[in-house]
Amino acid sequence: MLSQQWLLIATSKGIGISSPIQEGTFPNSLEGDTNISGDRIKKVILEFIATSPQNSIRNKAGDSAWDLALVGFSSGADQIWQQYKEYVGAFHWTPWEVFNQHRPEEASSSEQLTVISWILPQREMVRNSNRRAKKYPSEEWARVRVYGEDFNMALRRHVVKSLEQVGHATVAPMLAPNWTVVKSERFSYASTWSERHAAYAAGLGTFGLSDGLITAKGKAMRAGSVVSKMSVNPTPRPYSNHQAYCLFFTDGTCGKCIDRCPARAITEAGHDKEKCRQHLVRSREYVKEAYKFEGYGCGLCQVGVPCEAGIPVKSAREALERGELPPPPPPLA
Repeated sequence: MLSQQWLLIATSKGIGISSPIQEGTFPNSLEGDTNISGDRIKKVILEFIATSPQNSIRNKAGDSAWDLALVGFSSGADQIWQQYKEYVGAFHWTPWEVFNQHRPEEASSSEQLTVISWILPQREMVRNSNRRAKKYPSEEWARVRVYGEDFNMALRRHVVKSLEQVGHATVAPMLAPNWTVVKSERFSYASTWSERHAAYAAGLGTFGLSDGLITAKGKAMRAGSVVSKMSVNPTPRPYSNHQAYCLFFTDGTCGKCIDRCPARAITEAGHDKEKCRQHLVRSREYVKEAYKFEGYGCGLCQVGVPCEAGIPVKSAREALERGELPPPPPPLA
């Protein structure tokens, strides 16, 4: 658990910070320790979020980009990775594939690998600003989309370097030079590694009608992950299917994201990725003209909806709070 000091720093940016942690700097208490627990890894991630000057949307107020993260773990040997290849496409990497492509000298088996995933929740003031948007993103949201993801990239590098320093070879799939988006007959287009799917595997959330991942901190978030040669107990998946946290799929009472989408890319049939992509392209000109920086974004379907900042399905939310686990979910396909 984080100390009270770290919680204070995390909730009051700039207070009590005299020497921010830099990328790749592991806490001194872990130097030389090759048997690292999940709690220690969480602490490394949370401390970097709380102290790094890169956690900023680069506005005049110097506002932070992200709140404290959710962190989860999944095994490289989990059958879900093969299910992704069958459901998403053969191009989707398993942890074993991406790790051994980029660290072939380690020659690791799937059982030797752990995927570390995190969720970066949008801050309340950013959500509030984007909730008022009707067509294009608020300035705060657009800044988070660009500069907040820059920080997410820095966090990936930090976790990789930190674990490498204590003897655990680690790869960040999204930083791999051969990570790419590919055409998909089933999904219009998809990528060789999906941070949302990694987070789902790590017990951090399920998918909604808009394809967004609904987490305990809501759907307004971004995700990240790394694959490391180490053994950490997997986080249990506290849901029975991949849509368990979405009201629309649970009881048909929602669909608010349909009305929130300015591109009409969301319907009861699901999410039209191409319409969504085209709207994001148009948003670049708007952001440049209105906010005077090079950026883009949308995220209107992530705010002003019941899943914005939490799990809207009451039974699922309460079961998670009680720590109850459902029966194992069926295969994705």
